[in-house]
Amino acid sequence: MAKCSAMNEPSDLPELTDAEREVYSWQTTVKGFGEEGQRKLKAASVLISRIGGLGGLVAYELAAAGIGRLILAHSGNLKPSDLNRQLLMRHDRLGQARIETAVESLKALNPRLEIVAVPENVSDDNVADLVGRADVAVDCAPLFEERFAMNEACVRLAKPMVECAMYETEAHITSFAPGKTGCLRCLYPEAPGDWQRRFPVIGAVSGTVGCLGAMEAIKIIAGFGEPLFGRLLTMDLRNMSFQKVKIRRNPGCPVCAGNG
Repeated sequence: MAKCSAMNEPSDLPELTDAEREVYSWQTTVKGFGEEGQRKLKAASVLISRIGGLGGLVAYELAAAGIGRLILAHSGNLKPSDLNRQLLMRHDRLGQARIETAVESLKALNPRLEIVAVPENVSDDNVADLVGRADVAVDCAPLFEERFAMNEACVRLAKPMVECAMYETEAHITSFAPGKTGCLRCLYPEAPGDWQRRFPVIGAVSGTVGCLGAMEAIKIIAGFGEPLFGRLLTMDLRNMSFQKVKIRRNPGCPVCAGNG
């Protein structure tokens, strides 16, 4: 398993090939990122919980950016109602496993990408293994059972976690750094009692927050810019309103209290 790439010394990072330098030439000229940032991406592994409308865009943007390895966890087969937002999917794959179609789409974009495809959703049984393989985890799951399980594993294993969610035209995103910030349980002490697996959303909303989630992971890995540690970005694309608020760490949190 790769070390947390943002902590690697330049001498520990893999070199870029001439082909990679050409593919990523636009982003390696970004101030503060450079070729070292690209090498950090190449060395890194990112876990994405669910690769539907939200997680699929996280995966696609990370594949395009040159991440070295993606660990994708998602069960189930493709349904017609997925096609309004799950851009890794294809109409001719209806009824087939989502994870297989996602791998094909990502490999078509970036054949250098290593993918660990797990045809299961995150659960108490597999979460420690999945999080343990990653440098950064991105939570895109719709169910709080999955989200809480990944949050607890990230705190326990000291792995940064990007948290993304959406509803109708609204979305939010934040990032957690175990030992330095609060965690998902500080934000949501309990799962909302009225939350359901299926909810209204416009596909472009999930795509928007998916792109932002990928950018958060890139900043954390490459060690540049300002990730949303300790801050929650909320947005309503119905009227294009955006707001950032601070997330207070709960000293009585059953997950992260006393950590750090």
